[in-house]
Parts: sequence; C-alpha cells; structure tokens
Amino acid sequence: MKLHHLLLVAVWLCISDLSSASERCDDWGVDTMKHKPVYNGELAKIRCPLFEAFVKYNYSTAHSSGLTLIWYWIGRGQDLEEPINFRLPDNHISKEKDTLWFRPALFNDTGNYTCMLRNTSYCSKVAFPLEVVNKDPGSCVSQAVKPEEVLMYLSYTNINLTCPDVEGFYPAHIKPKFHWYKAPSHPRSTFPGNSSSEPFCTLVDKFHERKAYGINLTFFIVRQTYYGDYTCIATYRENGRDFNLTRTFRVKVVAPPSSSTAPQITTPNNYVVYEYKPGADIILHCEVIFTFLKDSPQEVWWTIDGKNTDEITELKFNISQREAPLDIGSVLVVKTLFVSKVTEKDLKRNYTCFAHNNNGTTHMQAWVRMKVPVPRYTVELACGLGATILLVVILTVIYHAYWLEMVLFYRAHFGTDETILDGKEYDIYVSYARNAEEEEFVLLTLRGVLENEFGYKLCIFDRDSLPGGIVTDETLSFIQRSRRLLVVLSPNYVLQGTQALLELKAGLEDMASRGTIKVILVQYRAVKRSKVKELRQAKAALTVIKWKGEKSSYPRGRFWKRLLVEMPIKSRPKSVVKVDKSKSSLPSLKDV
Repeated sequence: MKLHHLLLVAVWLCISDLSSASERCDDWGVDTMKHKPVYNGELAKIRCPLFEAFVKYNYSTAHSSGLTLIWYWIGRGQDLEEPINFRLPDNHISKEKDTLWFRPALFNDTGNYTCMLRNTSYCSKVAFPLEVVNKDPGSCVSQAVKPEEVLMYLSYTNINLTCPDVEGFYPAHIKPKFHWYKAPSHPRSTFPGNSSSEPFCTLVDKFHERKAYGINLTFFIVRQTYYGDYTCIATYRENGRDFNLTRTFRVKVVAPPSSSTAPQITTPNNYVVYEYKPGADIILHCEVIFTFLKDSPQEVWWTIDGKNTDEITELKFNISQREAPLDIGSVLVVKTLFVSKVTEKDLKRNYTCFAHNNNGTTHMQAWVRMKVPVPRYTVELACGLGATILLVVILTVIYHAYWLEMVLFYRAHFGTDETILDGKEYDIYVSYARNAEEEEFVLLTLRGVLENEFGYKLCIFDRDSLPGGIVTDETLSFIQRSRRLLVVLSPNYVLQGTQALLELKAGLEDMASRGTIKVILVQYRAVKRSKVKELRQAKAALTVIKWKGEKSSYPRGRFWKRLLVEMPIKSRPKSVVKVDKSKSSLPSLKDV
C-alpha cells in the first residue's frame, strides 16, 4: 500500500514538473522573417530559428548542457500540434542537429513547424511556416514564389548571376547539373523534371550576349532589354533518387552610378506663372525625376514662406504624393500642394519645392500671383483679331478649293495674248507613244477637246507631217514652231530609241536653253520606274497632270482646267464654235 502511494506521488510530481515547465516555456510565436515557399517535390530544409536570434545558445552548447531539441508541427487546416515521428520507414522528413530536412517536400507538408529547446527547468520554442506550392501550369516557376531582385548596371560587362542557396543541399562529392531559363517568354521550351512544353520558360541557349556556365549565368554586356526573371534549376542524383532545386532571380537593369545626378525638378519652372482669383483653390504639382542611386533617399517637400508644410497646422494646406517608375531605375515623384479658398495674402506667399538625394538638394519656386481682370478693350481687340483670323482661314480654304477657276478667270479677262507676233504656227505639239490606245486618246480626246472646245491648234506628227520627209528634221521643225510640247506619259513612252523620246529631249533642251517652248506632262498611264534621265528631271521640276479615265472625261472637269492653266493665253476667234456645256461626252471618231 505504501509502495502504491509512493508511485502516485512520483507520478504527480512528474506531471507537476512538466506542467510547471510548460507554463514557464518562452513562446516566441511564428518566425516569418525568412519565410519563402518551396516547390512540391523538391528538396527543402528548416533550420531552427531559436539558435539564430532567440536564445544565447548554439546547438552544440545547448546539446552539451543537457537541453533537448524537439520538433512538432501543425498541418494545414489542423488545430492540434503533434510531434514528428522520424522513425517511420518511409518517412521523407529527417532531422540533423538543428535542421529539419524534407527529401523531398510534399504538398501535404504545408504547415507550421515548432522547434522546442527544453529540459526540466528551461523551455523555449518558436514556430516556422513551411509553404509547399505547385509550379504554375505550363511554367517552370510559380507566381506565389517572389523572386530575389538583383540590380545590374547598364552597359557593365561580364556580370555573373550565381544560382543562390543551393550549396549545402547536396553532398560535397556530388556535382549537380544547372539549367538556366528566362521567364516570362513566348517561345516554348522544356526543363528537367517536366517533359511538357513550357510557354513561360525559355532555356538560355544561344542567347545574344548571355551564356550559362554551370552555376553561373554570364552577361557579357548588360542591356536594358535584358531585364526580367531568370530561373536556375539544379538537378542531381543521390541514393538512387533524383532531386531538383529551383531558384529565381528578377534582374532589374538600372543606370550606373556615374550617370546619377541630383534631383531634377521639371515642374514648377521659371516659364509658368500660376494665376488665381481670391477664393479659388490652388493646386501646385512638384514633379521631380530621381535618377537611380543605390541606398539613396528620394525626398520631396514644399515650403511656404520658408516653413516646411509639415510644420504648418492650418487645415487649408494639404499634401499628397505619388510615384511612377521610369526607365533604368529612374523614378518620377509628384508632390501635390493643395490650398483651399485662397486669400490675397495666400497669393503673395512664397511656394517653393525642394528635392534631395545623396547627390544634392535642388529647389524651384512656383510663381503664384493674383489674376488681374481683363480690360474691356482687350476683349474687343481679341474678338477683332479672331474675326480677322477666321476670315483669312475662310479665304485660304476658298482659294485652295477654287484656285483653278480664279486663275482661269484672270487669264480670260486680264491675260495678254501670247500668240501675237511670236512667229509660232502651232499652239501645242503632242508627243505620245505610237500605239493604238494612246493614238485614240490623242486623236479623239485631246484633239477633240483642245481644238473643238477651246480653239487651240494642235500639231500631231502622224497627221500633219508630209510623206517622204526626214523624221528627225521634221520633228525638230514642228517643235520649234510650237508654243507648248504636250507629253503623254505611259510605260510605252519611255522605251529607248523611240521618236517620242526624241521629241521629249528636244523640247526640254529648247525650254532650258532658249525658253521658246514650255513642256506639259500629262500622265496617261503611271510610269513607276524610268531609266530616262531627262524624264526623271522633268517629273521632278514640272507639274504632272494625271488622267483618271472616266473621271477626267468631262470637258469642264478639273483635269481640263489644270491643263488650260498650262496652255498659252490667246484670244479666241469668234468663229470657234462653242460646244454645249450640258454635254459631258467627248467628241466621237466622226469628228476627227
């Protein structure tokens, strides 16, 4: 009986000691400072945070002093903490000194892992979260894992990215293989451990100015377009099992230190004056560009009469700020000063914006003044000026729309007859390619309208030349006896060795040397490329009047008006029969 009582007392004392020890246990909560998700199926480890920040011991000291390290965990969606059983034959979780290893981490391992250091008189514990995530569909990474940002200076050469936090995961005698990927990317590629195509991961292979060398990715030169996410995947085999380690960098290309400057205030400036009436609300923007400068402050503030707005307690003054990233690490900071219901006194204050970084401090005053009422005569002057401008615009539009009619009206009433005593026999010599289509155009259309409608005398070689003569001599004679050379341009016209080219060259030479004839270019068919030097020069110097088929056939249309402007001015004899203007058709073959 006495023995039974002694056993009960011993058990009670043990329970009492345990409960009192647990009550005295220092609980440091959940340490999330170094929390980072790990990928499902990849190697992971948790080092007990107690030895890094919360207790004065390291693991060896604690172990030699009789303290025991115990691991517990609470799974996702669970309420009760339970110890980890490391002795299960298929357990993928093991502990080595102060480190908990997952070979590999599985999706169901997500939870909080608590390491407790204790003996009969001391207890301290802290939890560390483990989040196991799957890679995004069609990608070698997950958006849930925030990449480590790396700054690279623009135009620097031979810069290495080293795959981080992989050493110590595999034995020293094992040399893993490293594969580097660029993400996001539109081309598809594959990566170790996944045979499917990857739309967001491109294997770094034969990249311009970038090459992978094992654990390092080398940038031979850093360019702005090389920003983005770079992922390294280390693959190795241990004890007959394959393991992967995935790490991601976010490369940010910034300006080198040599190009950094003091803050640049773009607004306000000395060219803009802000005018307000008393009672209005003032809104002043201070826009500052900060070039990239590592570990440098980017401070912007307003002063009113030399006093910082932070020191002003009046409710009428309010400050807001926004930032916008620019190229190569520069930042635009906009500090807005709002003043409600300004008085005349407020409009006489000094409003100055300041900006500061490690390169210096700059400032710029916003020129604010009271808006002066506009005098009445100023309004009248403005109205008169506006009416004048409007009239000029209207006349300009009318001129551009009816300039042909105006020129023809002036020629008809005030122009001097060019045919008096000039010794010329013909008004127009027509040069064209000798084929059936263009001959019909010349004889039916040009001749019919210009001779019958407008009373000009045309010289057409095939019609007016006498048989048996020398073509060259007669051609030059006709051109010298004509006031105008009308050239009908077409692809057939520019064929080498034709009479048409002889006529063109003779007319251009006469116009350039003696000025007794003027050349008119009519485009019957478009000539895209011409090897004739004289024709290219003529098209560049002279106006080309384009024939647009049926649209140009009406004798009172724009084509004929433009052609008439180039024709010689002459008094029309009364004997010329006028064609009925209501008829839009051209002369028929019977009129030729």
